[in-house]
Amino acid sequence: MIPILVFDIETIPDVAGLRVLNGISPETADADVAAMAFAARREKTGSDFLQHHLHKVAAISCVFRDDDGFRVRSLGTLEDGEARLVQDFYRVIDKYTPQLVSWNGGGFDLPVLHYRALIHGISASRYWETGDEDRDFKWNNYLSRYHSRHTDLMDVLALYTGRANAPLDDLAKLCGFPGKQGVDGSQVWSYFQEGRLVDIRNYCETDVVNTYLVHCRFRLMRGELTPAAYQEEMALVREALSRLDSPHWKIYLDAWPQQ
Repeated sequence: MIPILVFDIETIPDVAGLRVLNGISPETADADVAAMAFAARREKTGSDFLQHHLHKVAAISCVFRDDDGFRVRSLGTLEDGEARLVQDFYRVIDKYTPQLVSWNGGGFDLPVLHYRALIHGISASRYWETGDEDRDFKWNNYLSRYHSRHTDLMDVLALYTGRANAPLDDLAKLCGFPGKQGVDGSQVWSYFQEGRLVDIRNYCETDVVNTYLVHCRFRLMRGELTPAAYQEEMALVREALSRLDSPHWKIYLDAWPQQ
């Protein structure tokens, strides 16, 4: 089978970048730099949500499904900087040329990764291939919104119209999956300031599993999986998660009733 790579990122304000762009003193606390950026953005747009290039990657979590089975993990270690995480993500693509799957990856995750790779000078030749080196990529690459090497489930299910977008948490729960377990993206910055990077990575991992499960339901709907094959995949995921030691997987499995 073609490997499947489901991915999700969690971000924090790029405080160093905000200092550069706004001439803010190094003595100003990170929390205050971010608060000023949020306030300026809120005054301009009514929302605290910063522009994509002002986000810094705090965590990248992935599900990898291939002939060897199902795995879920966060890239890098707690000590690795952003550049290492972004480079590791593109290295997986360089090595395996997987089918990418995301929820709003085209609207948020990938643009953020583009900007951070640019800032850090990271090479990602396979990801950016459009047919110059591999002719197969001319008609099916990672960059085109309507090509299938990257399936943004939110975008596809909404028929490429933002008016019909749905939250992953809602869709996961409506399909009988656990959804979010006590954490959401709005808490990531406060968690990061409190030194709770483990909790951020755990949250990101559960979100990427939610995305994979919804993707399996999507494949069932499309006829790519038979009902029997779909049930086998659900059992495979349950079994794989049950072998993981981290407490967040016990909580996740307890919230996922047998169907």
